Amino acid sequence: MATPQHLLVIDLETRPDAAILPVDRDPETFPKPIQHEIVTLGFLLARIERDGERERYLIRKLGSASIADRSERDILAGFWQMIDRQKPRVVTWNGRGFDAAVLKQRSLIHGLTVFNWHRTDPRFGYDYRYEFNWHCDLMDVLSDFGASPRLGLDEAAQALGLPGKWNGHGENVAEQAATGDYAAINQYCEGDVLNTYVLYLRWAYFSTRLGRQGHNLSVQNLLDYLEAGREEHPHWGDFAARWQASAQPCPIFIPEAPSELRPQAPESHLRSEDVLP
Repeated sequence: MATPQHLLVIDLETRPDAAILPVDRDPETFPKPIQHEIVTLGFLLARIERDGERERYLIRKLGSASIADRSERDILAGFWQMIDRQKPRVVTWNGRGFDAAVLKQRSLIHGLTVFNWHRTDPRFGYDYRYEFNWHCDLMDVLSDFGASPRLGLDEAAQALGLPGKWNGHGENVAEQAATGDYAAINQYCEGDVLNTYVLYLRWAYFSTRLGRQGHNLSVQNLLDYLEAGREEHPHWGDFAARWQASAQPCPIFIPEAPSELRPQAPESHLRSEDVLP
């Protein structure tokens, strides 16, 4: 199986596309993916470095592409070009249910073609739900693919002491776009990207893609990146400050556990009191 060399965390902010919404649509009904016009695509691109079977991540770029600066078609074309160029592992929150569906379905409207999304790994590629190497939808994974209740991004983030949706909500995007406040939308979208990235770091450690050292190095790299860019992007610094000030019991850096200080006894040497309650 091919191995991605980059990690790409993405999040979309959208608004209903009035041009294609059914005229008799119930206004309380959430539009289908193809009926969502992309307002902002937020992203974090990181290089994957490997130490044997373990990984760590070094951020190359954090940012957003907005219809304030380019057309929806250009946003979509730029995204697919990044997929073709970098062949990254894509990380989303509810990406299979919404973000990836919007990207693909809106690309049909604009007559775009995509190569590596469909050909990187013909069997276990981006569209294969149960393989995390190319597309990891964290919400889907953490719910065991719908077997348990699905977590919202804000719920999961706040449980781990992350800021969550401290700087906006998706329900406000259409109104903000109508008034031209794209800066607020971009900042909110990048906040969701940051929450998703840190949640991925925790999941990658839990699932052993990251070791403790790789997790902590990736976290420090993120904090250093946010600090370096906080003057130009104050919301980056705000995210870091809120995260570091959190009173939640989940530490930012994973401490060395006692079990990591000494080798485990072979199974045949275990005493009954070591395994029985």
